[in-house]
Order: sequence, then C-alpha cells, then structure tokens
Amino acid sequence: MTIDQLIDGILAREGDYVDHPSDPGGATRYGITQRVARAHGYGGSMRDFPIEQARAIYRELYLEKPGFLGIAEIDPQVAEEVIDSGVNAGPKRAALWFQQALNVLNRRGQDYADIGEDGAIGPATLGAFRALRRRRGETKARQLMLKALNGLQFSHYFSLARGNAKFEDFMPGWLDNRVGAA
Repeated sequence: MTIDQLIDGILAREGDYVDHPSDPGGATRYGITQRVARAHGYGGSMRDFPIEQARAIYRELYLEKPGFLGIAEIDPQVAEEVIDSGVNAGPKRAALWFQQALNVLNRRGQDYADIGEDGAIGPATLGAFRALRRRRGETKARQLMLKALNGLQFSHYFSLARGNAKFEDFMPGWLDNRVGAA
C-alpha cells in the first residue's frame, strides 16, 4: 500500500462537504476543517476546498509531522489505522495509543523494553514495533496491534458520547466507519 493509497482511504472515509450542527469542528470538506484549511492558506468556501490541497494537508499533518511514515514503512495496515485515528481523534492521541499498545504487548518488558508514552513517534517507538513483529510474527503482531488500537479508539468515542449527548449523533458512524474500518 502506497502513501497515496493511504490518503485515498482517508478521503473515502471522510467524504465530501459536511457541516453538521453537532460537530464542533464546523464545516469540513474531505475531513479538513475550515480552521485547518485557513491555516494552510485557503480562503474560499469550504464547499469549494480542493482535493489536492486536502491531500497535501493529510500528507503533512497526519503522516509526516507525527512520524507515521515510519510506521507505514514497517506495516502499512497498522499505519492506516494509526493515521485514520489521527485524522479523527488527533495525531498526538493516535501516536499515544500506538505507544500504549506497544507497552502493554511487551509482556512486562520481557519481549522489549517499555518506551516513553509521549505521543511522538521516533526511533524507540519504531524499534519497539519491530521487536513486537520479531517476537510475535508479522501477522500476529498486526492483529494484536489493530485490536488494541481499535479498542482504544472505541473507548475514546464512547467517552465522548457519554460525556456529551451531541456526540451520540456520530456514534453509529464512528462504529461503522472508524473502529475496525481502516
């Protein structure tokens, strides 16, 4: 899976123009909020926001900047889940979930040392992911990581909906299109 294919998947899940009254992000197109579009120099209507600018923003903010390209080089399927979580819940939170999952999958440090849980993907995090794959095998490591990430993602959405009824509007879509969908 290429980086462009990862971005295409995000675009497909995010859809076109949306301005849902319960969404604190306001008007979006391709999942890019007006605030983010403006920060990247776009001044027009979000209904007209160009897909190529969305692609560039996804590459910069949701792949390169948080270090998710390193995950993609190791396992594109796990990267797809981390990136998708980052798009929907914030890249730092997605990176933190990835680190937390690595730390609870290391059998109390028997398989590899705990890593810092700082939401920054770097050499130590990527090394731990490689160690998990060596210890469990590529397929089993992927399965374990995807289950862990989806559980953390679900817990986040559940907490949002329980804490603020307006987020209940999104729960069916989150479960259908986010948890386990990437």
